[in-house]
Amino acid sequence: MLFTGVSRSMACPERLSRAPRPLRYQLSHENRVFLLAVCSGAVPAFIAFALLWDGTFSAPVRWTVSLLIVVFWIGFAASVRSTVARPLRTIASMQAAVREGDFSIRARSTGVNDSLSELMFEVNELSSTLQDQRRGAFEAGALMRKVLSEIDVAVFAFDAGHRLRLLNRAAERLLGRVSERAIGSTAEKLGIHDLLEGEEAHTIERNFPGGSGRWGVRRSSFRQSGVPHDLVVVTDLSRALREEERQAWQRLVRVLGHELNNSLAPIKSISQSLQSLFGRVPRPPDWEDDVTRGLAVIADRSEALARFIGDYSRLARLPKPNLQQVSIRPLLRRIAALDTRALVNVIDGPEVLIEGDRDQLEQLFINVLRNAIEASAETGGTVSLEWNVTPESLYVSIIDEGRGIGNPANLFVPFFTTKKGGSGIGLALCRQITEAHGGHIALENRRDKCGCRALIELPLNVRGNS
Repeated sequence: MLFTGVSRSMACPERLSRAPRPLRYQLSHENRVFLLAVCSGAVPAFIAFALLWDGTFSAPVRWTVSLLIVVFWIGFAASVRSTVARPLRTIASMQAAVREGDFSIRARSTGVNDSLSELMFEVNELSSTLQDQRRGAFEAGALMRKVLSEIDVAVFAFDAGHRLRLLNRAAERLLGRVSERAIGSTAEKLGIHDLLEGEEAHTIERNFPGGSGRWGVRRSSFRQSGVPHDLVVVTDLSRALREEERQAWQRLVRVLGHELNNSLAPIKSISQSLQSLFGRVPRPPDWEDDVTRGLAVIADRSEALARFIGDYSRLARLPKPNLQQVSIRPLLRRIAALDTRALVNVIDGPEVLIEGDRDQLEQLFINVLRNAIEASAETGGTVSLEWNVTPESLYVSIIDEGRGIGNPANLFVPFFTTKKGGSGIGLALCRQITEAHGGHIALENRRDKCGCRALIELPLNVRGNS
């Protein structure tokens, strides 16, 4: 077994000097091996000396042979000591190289299949594994640093003393200073100590040197070298809110423009026709009938436009819920009996009291149930209503046997409707009522057969969930 870096242990006296010194009455491992080798040859040597000095041989022969016996005896013992110590020093040198971060040194085997070769093979494999892990950790660290520098979210890391230990480019822009001047400073000195206070996830309104507005703050903890640290992520919510606001305005203007054009275009056309009719001389014999029909169309479209504006005002002015205790079983049973167009199959659930606005909840369930009844009436199907309760929430399911949802993406878009004569505010109003109570509403097509399933989730205690 050969090793390319055997001299490394000899070239690192500081490593040997740091090794614990044995006590005076203790022998080193090499000296114990040497003594054992000497002791193993002591008996044959004494026998040889006894036979040699019994008087048969001359003095020169005795001294010469005795010297050769001693030389070979001590030489072989020293060779045993060196043979045992050399692989151990090789392994020690390799481990020292690993400890210092050098994983490139390998032991070279002579090809003999023995225990020492297996040991050297495992040590080489350990070095290779550590080298691969170090390369992977380095690449992962480089990727993390690249991601942190590129993302448009401010990231801070503080130690246990609230001193800044890491920040990315977005955090530099937020603080208005480079990392070299910021790292090592306390959060209080940087003026961001409030980020380390309060709930782990919260929203704040404040001004930073690099920007102002509404910010989302998320704080978590991690350990580095066994010491706890705080990781703080600050997200600019103003930009996202402005984008959402812009999209909402675009959708609203698009819908308003569509509805207004539907009403104003025929009014304009008929007004021009009537104006042209009054300008004709002589007028046609049935001009009075034309005027009557034209005015009727104008009145009808004006009334539709007034209904549209009223529906919009109703949706925009929904009051806050007047919370009170509401018993669910009689409420749902009464609503199921209101519409006589279809038989609603009520699957009885547990009696439960929830905190909510009775009038708004009635409007919510009536709108959803009416949609289900109208959908089932087209196919001659039935409607089922059921509810169940968890320790925190009430779940109401309304299932129909209609044709299902054709355009689920626009279900809750105000004034969007696929029903003839529909206003398009029913489901939007339902979602607004549900969210005002801290709940959630979802509609999805059934998987077992044609139809739709509406699931309404409402918390039992609105105040406890607000």
